[in-house]
Amino acid sequence: MNGMAAVGALARREMVRFFRQPHRVAGSLAQPLLMWAVLGAGFSPAFRAPGLEGVSYLEYFYPGMLLMLMLFSGIFSTITIIEDRQQGLLQEVLVSPAPRWAIVLGKVFGSMGVGLVQTLPLLVAAPFLGLNLGWNLLLLVPGLLIVTLGFTTLGLLVAWGLESTAGFHAVMSVFLMPLWMLSGALFPLDKTPPWLWALMVVNPVSHALEVIRRPFYEPVAALLGNASYLGAWTITLAWALFCLGLATWRVGLPEKGVPNRA
Repeated sequence: MNGMAAVGALARREMVRFFRQPHRVAGSLAQPLLMWAVLGAGFSPAFRAPGLEGVSYLEYFYPGMLLMLMLFSGIFSTITIIEDRQQGLLQEVLVSPAPRWAIVLGKVFGSMGVGLVQTLPLLVAAPFLGLNLGWNLLLLVPGLLIVTLGFTTLGLLVAWGLESTAGFHAVMSVFLMPLWMLSGALFPLDKTPPWLWALMVVNPVSHALEVIRRPFYEPVAALLGNASYLGAWTITLAWALFCLGLATWRVGLPEKGVPNRA
């Protein structure tokens, strides 16, 4: 089997699986929206973001909600690896002529497509919050895809070595969710204690949030000349590509009883 043909088949399978599971569509959209509505309504009266005077918490948390949607997209897409392993489908893919890197790219591209499909309808609601993107979509959409790439490959790394979905959820709770919580999605970095600020600065997801948040407030020309924004893009892209390389290496390792076709 041609490698790219395998990538296309696996990515298409992820998309078909997503649309055939209405509960998954509802769940991945409902939790970020509920958190956004409840936290936004509760914190808006007392919220004051440094440098963003007049911005309500609903508006401030909106990019964080998009980031959470990317996280959930990556989690739900990679947890299927464990389900496929339990059902024997993954073993069939591993013994097929498809190279191992095609398995990684198929899963990643399918997840990126799912994440984009989930996000685009929410972007339509942005003008109702006073967030008019316009040409900034040209920066925001690639940013969303890169963030999805990072979360998906990170989730794949975690899921590949696990045998149960319960174990995956446990790891997600103590590892993947804190990455989001320490990104600045819930509160600004400026007024945090020094130890917490240090954790947030070294967290690559904090920089991923900057890639998503800044296009809502600054024009394209200003962003392309902003060293801080370009630095956040560089860190986010490096994080995503590093996770992709690590996932490709991990999947390429031979497994017991399965021939290696890397």
